[in-house]
Amino acid sequence: MPVERAREAAETRELHDVLSSPGYLRLLLLSALVGIPISLAAFGFLAAEHAAQNGLWEHLPHELGYADPPWWWPLPLLTLAGSIVAAVSSYLPGKGGHLPVEGLGGRPTAPSALPGVLLAALASLPLGAVLGPESPLMALGSGLALVAVRSARRAAAPRLVAVLAAVGSTAAIATVFGNPLVAAVLVIEAAGMGGPRLFALILPCLLASGVGGVVFTGFGSWSGLSIGSLSLSTLPPSRSLRVGDVLWGVPLAAAIACGVVLAMTFARRVADRAAGRAAWWSVGGGIGVGVLIAAYALCTDRSPAEAALSGQSTLAVLAADPNAWPVSALALLLVFKGAAWSLSMATLRGGPVFPVLLLGGAAGVLCASLPGLATLSGLAVGLAAAGSATLRLPVSATVLAAMLLGKDAAAELPLLIIASVVAFVVGELLRGRWMRRPAEPAEPAEPPATGSAEPGAPARE
Repeated sequence: MPVERAREAAETRELHDVLSSPGYLRLLLLSALVGIPISLAAFGFLAAEHAAQNGLWEHLPHELGYADPPWWWPLPLLTLAGSIVAAVSSYLPGKGGHLPVEGLGGRPTAPSALPGVLLAALASLPLGAVLGPESPLMALGSGLALVAVRSARRAAAPRLVAVLAAVGSTAAIATVFGNPLVAAVLVIEAAGMGGPRLFALILPCLLASGVGGVVFTGFGSWSGLSIGSLSLSTLPPSRSLRVGDVLWGVPLAAAIACGVVLAMTFARRVADRAAGRAAWWSVGGGIGVGVLIAAYALCTDRSPAEAALSGQSTLAVLAADPNAWPVSALALLLVFKGAAWSLSMATLRGGPVFPVLLLGGAAGVLCASLPGLATLSGLAVGLAAAGSATLRLPVSATVLAAMLLGKDAAAELPLLIIASVVAFVVGELLRGRWMRRPAEPAEPAEPPATGSAEPGAPARE
């Protein structure tokens, strides 16, 4: 007991010394100051990307006399996107940023690489690449944050570079996921400072909390007893979980994880093959994505915009009225948009998260016809499982899915947690089998950056 108290006292003194040191206080002030211009720059990037997307996929077709973009609309746009990305990767510093299949954040972006990153993203995203804006935003934030530090200082203080890059990335994606809490949790978890041991601790605790939530919810509903748990009475759960939701949710989460890892494995292999001729593959990848999106439109007689782009607006439409989607359209959306997402990750520029949320949600809604699985529960499982398998950050994926569900998240939270853990474990086991690479020579240890080689990858020890 005295030893534990002495250790606690030493840790308290250490934390006090850090928080009261002038250097740390200056770092906090600098973080607040750089967050303002970075947030404004991120807002401008998103506004420009959104305006270009609306102009190309809504206003221009209307001006040409089409109610919706015709089936062939993606072909010229994606060919142009691939051509611009090819030129950027060949002639500008930074090669337009890292490939989406490499993860969410990557290493801190050098300020000199920012023009190429922004140009490649603004060519890919509005023109129809099946990617989201999160990775370019994180690159923008880290690059602008490093502008505040002289190059000589960056070379002499690598840990300061890592911290400022993380601060800039967090500021840039503060609201792109719908809530600043998601951005903070995501960047903190992605740092992976605890390595595999941290994930080994997080997963049992996260799973136990989800199972406990299911037991408490189910037993409380059956017995009618109250335990006085912390809650806000003005936000009551919209419904109680049922046994079928959990029984179907576990295999559904595992199946979604299998699909995500399969798509990312294909993207990784395409990226490896394209390493020597990236420019040609960017053009070919753009054409291939355009063909897949056009094929969806031809097969379903629906707008190609549903299979193109980040899927943010399509996810909102799907969640608002899932019953308006025929089963065949959802199945074909999974096939064609999933393939286009995989190819986009290997050849174009953007983020991997937004499209996979739509794919996971579509899979959950598609399976909601199973006996005992509610539509809302299927959607919840799809969002959490797809996010966890892609981000490789189970806590962040759970928080993100909960924020997306809004007022309905309270009742679904135990299921969200279980689906996130199941998808993470299944995804990591499959990656160990499908994505093995030859052993690489050991490198000197480096401070954590804004993200790992893949989102949430446990740090090497």
